[in-house]
Amino acid sequence: MEAFSDGVFGVAATLLVVDLALRPPGSPLEQVLHAWPAYLAYVVSFLTIGAAWLGHTAMTDRLEKTDQVLMRLNLLLLLIVAFLPFPTRLVADALNSTSSERVFVTLYGVSLLAIRVVGFALDSYARHEDLYAPETAKDGSDGGGRGAFGSVVSGYLIAILVGLVVPEAAVAVYFGLALYLVLPLSYLRGLRARLRAAR
Repeated sequence: MEAFSDGVFGVAATLLVVDLALRPPGSPLEQVLHAWPAYLAYVVSFLTIGAAWLGHTAMTDRLEKTDQVLMRLNLLLLLIVAFLPFPTRLVADALNSTSSERVFVTLYGVSLLAIRVVGFALDSYARHEDLYAPETAKDGSDGGGRGAFGSVVSGYLIAILVGLVVPEAAVAVYFGLALYLVLPLSYLRGLRARLRAAR
């Protein structure tokens, strides 16, 4: 399960770079600068896949056993992760085209939200069915902690709604959420507390 999942995460993250391309007209510098939506979409999607992989790795490290439902939930998560390069490319193209950006940014946001929700469902199911090793069952596995799930989902929902009016602002919020999910905030807080205690 872990090896297959890691392979899908790796392939999906690698496929994101395939759509980074320069398109004429313009000077080389103008083409590079004009491609900023593709860079932004790439970074958001890569961080989102990275956050999902971090949570998934923490979860599989703590699993003592699996069952058929968990395996199928895992496949659902991988299905959405493998799909992400498609809306990423649509968003990269759409941010330069006002006629389609609302639809494509909304599809993108729903895909990002689905990764988060299914990842949480995977962790919740493993807890409910006692699939984790007893000594690790209370540990958080989703990077931001279980308590952060509601605020992250709310952030995605708000960003999706904002994207219906201002698509660029929604993508900026997606970037902030992805960054939040990847940064080891709880570790940094603990480190700061330890440094204060050592003074």
